[in-house]
Amino acid sequence: MNKTININLANTLFHIDDDAYNKLRRYLESIRRSFSGTKGSDEIIADIEARIAELFLEKMENERQVITHKEVDQVIEVMGQPEDYMVDEDIFEDEPKRTHAEPASRAKKLYRDIDHKYIGGVCAGLEHYLGIDALWVRLIFILLAVFTSGFGLIAYILLWILVPEAATTSQKLDMRGEPVNISNIERKVKEGFDDVAEKVKSVDYDKVGNKVKSSSKTFFDTIGDIILFLFKVFGKFIGILLIIIGASTLVGLFFGLFTVGMFDAVQLPGVDFYEIVNTSGAPVWLVSILLFFAVGIPFFFLLYLGLKILVNNLKSIGNIAKFALLGLWLISVGTLIVLGIRQAAEFSYTGSVNDRTEMALEIPSDTLIIKMKDIDMDYSRDDIHFGRMTFGYDENDTRVLMSDEIDIKIRKSDDDTMSINIRKDADGSSTLAARDRAKNIEYAYEIDGNEILLDEYLITATSNKARNQEVTVTIYIPESMTVYFDDSTSRYIGRGIDNDRGYYRSGIAGQHWLMDEDGELQCLDCTDLYDDDEDSNGKGKIIINEDGIDIDIKDNQDSFEMKINEDGVKVKAKN
Repeated sequence: MNKTININLANTLFHIDDDAYNKLRRYLESIRRSFSGTKGSDEIIADIEARIAELFLEKMENERQVITHKEVDQVIEVMGQPEDYMVDEDIFEDEPKRTHAEPASRAKKLYRDIDHKYIGGVCAGLEHYLGIDALWVRLIFILLAVFTSGFGLIAYILLWILVPEAATTSQKLDMRGEPVNISNIERKVKEGFDDVAEKVKSVDYDKVGNKVKSSSKTFFDTIGDIILFLFKVFGKFIGILLIIIGASTLVGLFFGLFTVGMFDAVQLPGVDFYEIVNTSGAPVWLVSILLFFAVGIPFFFLLYLGLKILVNNLKSIGNIAKFALLGLWLISVGTLIVLGIRQAAEFSYTGSVNDRTEMALEIPSDTLIIKMKDIDMDYSRDDIHFGRMTFGYDENDTRVLMSDEIDIKIRKSDDDTMSINIRKDADGSSTLAARDRAKNIEYAYEIDGNEILLDEYLITATSNKARNQEVTVTIYIPESMTVYFDDSTSRYIGRGIDNDRGYYRSGIAGQHWLMDEDGELQCLDCTDLYDDDEDSNGKGKIIINEDGIDIDIKDNQDSFEMKINEDGVKVKAKN
């Protein structure tokens, strides 16, 4: 059983057993003796301790893990022994004497270079990581900010928050891809970051390493390297794609939240209909915030995943932030589901009210003419539509809802009288609520001589909301009475009007129809192209109905000519 000791190394608390502690203490004391009297020795020792603390943290699986003799040996192997390096003033003038080969350059890590920063050091850090001059990186961010509605600014701020700064000497060496050991730490502190960087560049370790590797590299090793490189390139492409998608969505949601949702600074077409459709009681700003979190949080993690793919040492946002965002997302989605259920409940039931009235024409034997009355003289309408509903204003500028959801039907009456039935329908959370909303629909008609003038729109107060309000006008006429649908009714004629021509809805308009004893309309003035009668003179006929097109050649006619062009369809029998 070993005794454990708590130590504070670079302001980080570690649990270490007694044997490992003694070895680490002797190691650090030997380093202090090596740098005794050296310029900047205190800073060198502090940076070495910070690097050792980083290595310990990398090897620990949890914060309660005890550092053992094994971890201390691994750290010493990475850092090296002080006697392995020359630490005198001539270290850069002569080749240092060493008992083992200096390790080659390793992969760079992304840090913010605060020594050469203008704002946050992001661009200076990217210069080291990407190998691109910081001037060009800054120019790219500026262009993105100007030409992509702030994307460059958002990306810069996110990198500023998520990318750690190179504060210690070991982090600065990581930023340049240099080995972090006693020798390099001592170099950075004694000679300064810029001077050492130039001298390190003068030694082409990559070239030396490549020569050594090339002597033992096989063909299959090369193929493996190529495949690995392609996978890395594909991964980087995926990371860039995720960043673009995530950042673009967040920018769009951000501007939508603070312009349309929060402050109503931008009047987008159709936004006014939110209050007309909404019955949940939630204001638009609250729904905007909930949508921002419900949609934005997943895309934020998508953006974060893309950054993790591109940046190896990207600073974690922490478990607290992750679980907080997850909880916020669950709350937002759950609240939206509740509001959606409440909203759907408003359309669960349909209520109807009927108003049937007998009519009397001035000349009962005359043709009944059905027309639509233009109410634009009484109401002005908005150009923005929600389905078939729109806003309107009466002569007092009172805002109302208007809809052209009007269906006209014709039926045979049971007696010799004429009547008109106005049925109003609307949806609601219950049948009674729906019927009450239907009663509040305003719809009128006029009888002028033998003409029935029907309103083109139904009217209701905005407080009744948009709940599928519609009106069905059913006109009952006696047998043998003639009715004429004016062309203005073509878009309002309803389904299910039986007629001998099989015309559907708008096709009935513009013709005179006679009501027969079976309740079917007989056309009195339809163009006689479909009848097989004496006047056809053996020229054949074309029948167009629900079964398709039937072309019949009559008598001795064995051919005909049919032309279809921009002028329509032309059929001509050939002699």
